[in-house]
Amino acid sequence: MIVRPERQGDEEAIARVTEEAFRNVDYSDKTEHLILERLRNAGALTVSLVAEDSEGVIGHVGFSPVTLGSGESGWFCLAPLSVTPERQGEGVGSWLVREGLAALDRLSASGCVVAGDPDYYGRFGFRPVEGLSGAGIPDEYFTVLRLHGGTPSGIVGFHPGFDSDNA
Repeated sequence: MIVRPERQGDEEAIARVTEEAFRNVDYSDKTEHLILERLRNAGALTVSLVAEDSEGVIGHVGFSPVTLGSGESGWFCLAPLSVTPERQGEGVGSWLVREGLAALDRLSASGCVVAGDPDYYGRFGFRPVEGLSGAGIPDEYFTVLRLHGGTPSGIVGFHPGFDSDNA
């Protein structure tokens, strides 16, 4: 298996993997593949990586810019992270996250936010930060990884591609 940057022609495989990964997830509204399409079309997928083996694309992670209420720049959101159901639990997602964060580090990003399981993302260094929140996201599921920035504060604004009203 390899992890590599998304390239032209991967869009259909990424959409398939993303749809499959979220198909049976209760909290999902099943639009993650559309979020990726909107982010890609807007040029807002700063980092987009796929995991690929001899069968093709089996995982994907995307990182897009966010805004902070405090005005700090250089912050990103990790979302979505997708691995085909039959390959989940094999470390594919972890590898994608580590490679994606390394790419952000090489870009001298200030940091990254994620809405998700704090136990899963905690293994990569994501932690809650008092005074920072994402609209509509329960605080216990909203965590932060500082890379080259200080302690962020305020409300995080996500790219409009995350809004299903922009479909």
